[in-house]
Amino acid sequence: MAAQISESDQIKQFREFLGTYNKLTETCFLDCVKDFTTREVKPEEEYHIQQNEALAAKAGLLGQPR
Repeated sequence: MAAQISESDQIKQFREFLGTYNKLTETCFLDCVKDFTTREVKPEEEYHIQQNEALAAKAGLLGQPR
């Protein structure tokens, strides 16, 4: 029998998740994106994209990496 989690605890857990997610995405973005002067993706930026996609795929968040 599964234990019930109170609504306030669910909200707290969700807020914690969103905070962690926001920190992670901001860190990845700042590490990956280096140049806003062109619409083209630079080779070093492409490398980060591929690495992040591979990690997300391993975590089951995406399909196959490119």
